[in-house]
Amino acid sequence: MAVAVSDALKNRTQLVVEAGTGTGKTYAYLAPALKSKGKTIISTGTKALQEQLYHRDLPQLVKALSASKKTALLKGRSNYLCIYRLNQHVAHVPTDDSDVMHQLAMVAKFASETRTGDLADCIGIEEDAKVLPYVSSTADNCLGKECPDFQDCYIRKARLTAMDADVVVVNHHLFFADMAVKDTGFAELIPTADAYIFDEAHQLSEIASDYFGESVSTKKLVDLINDLRAIYRADIPDMLQLGKTLNKLETSVADLRLQFGIDSSRGDWRQMLASKEICAALHRVISDLDFLYQVLKHCLDRSDKIEHPFERTLAFKGQLERVFDISQTGYSYWYETTRRYLTVHVTPLNVSVKFAQMMKDTGAGFVFTSATLSVDNALEHFNASLGLKPAKSMMVDSPFDYYQQALLCLPRYLPETHAANMPHAIVKLTLDLIKAAKGRCFVLFTSYRMMHLVAEGLSTQIDYPIYMQGQMSKRIILEKFTRHGNAVLLGTASFWEGVDVRGSALSCVIIDKLPFAAPDDPLLQAKMQDAQRQGHDPFAYIQLPQAVIALKQGVGRLIRDNKDKGVLVICDNRLVTRHYGQVFLKSLPPMRRTRSLAVASEFLEHIN
Repeated sequence: MAVAVSDALKNRTQLVVEAGTGTGKTYAYLAPALKSKGKTIISTGTKALQEQLYHRDLPQLVKALSASKKTALLKGRSNYLCIYRLNQHVAHVPTDDSDVMHQLAMVAKFASETRTGDLADCIGIEEDAKVLPYVSSTADNCLGKECPDFQDCYIRKARLTAMDADVVVVNHHLFFADMAVKDTGFAELIPTADAYIFDEAHQLSEIASDYFGESVSTKKLVDLINDLRAIYRADIPDMLQLGKTLNKLETSVADLRLQFGIDSSRGDWRQMLASKEICAALHRVISDLDFLYQVLKHCLDRSDKIEHPFERTLAFKGQLERVFDISQTGYSYWYETTRRYLTVHVTPLNVSVKFAQMMKDTGAGFVFTSATLSVDNALEHFNASLGLKPAKSMMVDSPFDYYQQALLCLPRYLPETHAANMPHAIVKLTLDLIKAAKGRCFVLFTSYRMMHLVAEGLSTQIDYPIYMQGQMSKRIILEKFTRHGNAVLLGTASFWEGVDVRGSALSCVIIDKLPFAAPDDPLLQAKMQDAQRQGHDPFAYIQLPQAVIALKQGVGRLIRDNKDKGVLVICDNRLVTRHYGQVFLKSLPPMRRTRSLAVASEFLEHIN
């Protein structure tokens, strides 16, 4: 693999490599990157993997190769401390929330010690901390060169370091955000390179869709209101009209969100625009934004801080007016709500043409790798999704002896996946396996609902510690799970990939059902209709490959080392009863198989 990567970098061609767990794929692309003549951008799936790559793998290899290349880590702007916003909010505490006040004090202490401004290094501040929007900037509220702290800006310093480095480690979200910025003709965030290497490349087409489209979120609007309120209180407290206008806009934004019901949801935006109530609520927000714009005009000469939010207000009004235009073909118009916010998305159904053009324009070498790219032992699905025409493709098998190290159990006599008694069946089966494994289990779910039902059933019946996604940050849950050595972890989507628990702390992975995307997902529906129009079978072309790759990711949590042993249990009859079950089974590592839970329990009891 390393030789193939080296050739692709030298000849500036495309290379696609599926490299199974344990092949050492990270070193196989890092070594050629450190040996090559040009500049290399390495992009990975998550911030956690980015940090592991930069702080652990890269230094080891630089030392081993005595490489003289300069390396740099570059994250998105929300990861860096904004000195200006911190000072602004320390002077005028933005809220009476005691959590935020306590966290502000921690960040202020961190600010006096840090050299990089990377908030991941601020002890006690997790990635979902409430204080983050107050101490980091967004593209909308960054003052750029007009900022009084511009010379000391950590984002600016990180980008200058990246410009000067030979190997820069970024993540996919930042890579595509940068592409989107370059498209609009603004300055780039990521320097141009001679080679691009994408690890966890199976995520690329989905992330690209988000950035090649457009979205407008009420969260950004609430951020704008909060920023303006801080300026109003600090600089122009006598402008009572501004305070009232902000309150009115805040109410109309909250009313718009309430039109969609209390629970989180997603759906077809075109259908929502047929509702008079939703259109009226949207028009009220636009009208209140327009009024805010008029009020801000009168404040421009009162505070020099108003100009930037004044421009954001106008831009927001334009974005909200555009959500009424649903006429473009080749796009999905959909919305999603969280507990507090509404986001409207316009997403392209196919990114392959645009991505292929970008690769052609750069003239660089491109390497795509992941443990999960193939479906039914072929790479066509992945290549088609990004418009790739690789000069070479490889599938490198894992060195692990799956036949000896692992057992796949497809239990008999389970109810259908959607049956009312399925949660009870999973609880019963999981209890037996937890007992046999002495804790040490991951239970992975395709829905929060099932996770909560099973958690309820388990919590009163086992003596081992149980951790469930959402109780605390992902990093802390994983640390506690590994430290205990006999705990049980329940998780959904974000625990299916990028989680690395080696050794005896994990010996059983239970998956509740095949990870097909929800059939009512608006983006999936649009992609399937588009596939049908092109003469493809939408199930075989869209749904099945996505589910196979997602399952392979979940399965990959079990065996992470050549000494690991474990049992994989998939609680879905369709693997045996439906013809497509064979596509899933052929795509999994070659484990021994059983349909008996007693055999699975016996295997677990013999693991030290």
